[in-house]
Amino acid sequence: MIPRFKPWLNFAELSALFKNNKNAVKNFEKEFAKTFKAVDAVAFPYGRSAQWAFFKAIGLEKAEIIMPAYTCSVVAHAVTLSGNTPRFIDIDLYDFNMNLDKAEAAVNENTRAIIATHTFGYPQDLDRLEHIVKKGEQRYGNKIWLIQDCCHAFSADWTGNMVGTPGDVALYAFNISKLMTSIFGGMLTFQDKNLAKKVRDWRDANYKSASLFKNIHRRLYLLLVFLAFNEKIYGLILWLQKKTPLLNRLTKAYHLDDKIHFPPNYLDKMLNIEASIGLEQLKKYPKIIQDRRENANYYDQNLTRKEGRYFPPIIDGATYSHYSILVPNKTKEIEDYKKRGIELGELIHYVIPNLSSYLSNDNDFKNSVYASKHIINLPLVRYKKKYLSKYIKKYFYE
Repeated sequence: MIPRFKPWLNFAELSALFKNNKNAVKNFEKEFAKTFKAVDAVAFPYGRSAQWAFFKAIGLEKAEIIMPAYTCSVVAHAVTLSGNTPRFIDIDLYDFNMNLDKAEAAVNENTRAIIATHTFGYPQDLDRLEHIVKKGEQRYGNKIWLIQDCCHAFSADWTGNMVGTPGDVALYAFNISKLMTSIFGGMLTFQDKNLAKKVRDWRDANYKSASLFKNIHRRLYLLLVFLAFNEKIYGLILWLQKKTPLLNRLTKAYHLDDKIHFPPNYLDKMLNIEASIGLEQLKKYPKIIQDRRENANYYDQNLTRKEGRYFPPIIDGATYSHYSILVPNKTKEIEDYKKRGIELGELIHYVIPNLSSYLSNDNDFKNSVYASKHIINLPLVRYKKKYLSKYIKKYFYE
């Protein structure tokens, strides 16, 4: 079975398991900042833990944080667990990003931050975001932090500016489904050395070194990932995850959309082995993004435009973390392609303010609801055009 995503891993990452990786975290922070045009970077065990730590380090609480209704639930969980309140904004269906007209209208005297997610790798309008922040600060006399969630958009470009470079802080995550991976992990990048030092000092005072068991677990996890995404056995892995408690338990420990929680080890520091994998991935990153862009263009040029399907835009500077199509009946399409040996994704299949743990009284999320009910994601990463052509012609030219 062809999986919906596939991490770009090979012998370089495997060999990192057996190398002396002392000081790898510091080196990863340095190289990550250099690669993504930041003056400094601070590593964490998860992206959500990094976001939470930022709020804690700057002492932000009892504030309203503007964010999209259609994004990963852990973004809202990190806001809530930091003692703040998410203010949800509907999206535009064109690029699945937060509607900035509605975001600007939502700014009030309680607003202290805006989280802009570059959904599926489509860069949000950074010029407009900075204007909204500046206008809000002038009107209410408060600092409004501009936080960019770049978990789908490492190195995406907005009119010549790499996302993550404007604003106060940028957030990245490195689980195996992301553009690049360090097994698990997260990173904050900064353009202000003093702010980075403040966050790093807070992290070092509040986070602890991981256990020997976690070191061993991460190594075993990486070895299993090498095996799991082999197409000859991926169908079995998927069945174990969906139908048995064996792998499903691991998934739920890490991520429950409708439960406001963190993984039990969210206060562990990033491991050197994780950072070593991240350093290897940084070397490959230009090629990873080049292939994603080529494959997205190949889909765009070769897929049949059936009635009722809405294809994603091809935008200069996008990174295409997912190739997302709006379809009339996503459940039917997912099942149809599963029978043909292809797993389609359905990220993101919910609207955060409609989850029982939030249940907002504001019902103005019609675009987010539509996207959650109609979106599918086609396999994109690590497949050469020749390979794509074989399966597109057989299954996607309908």
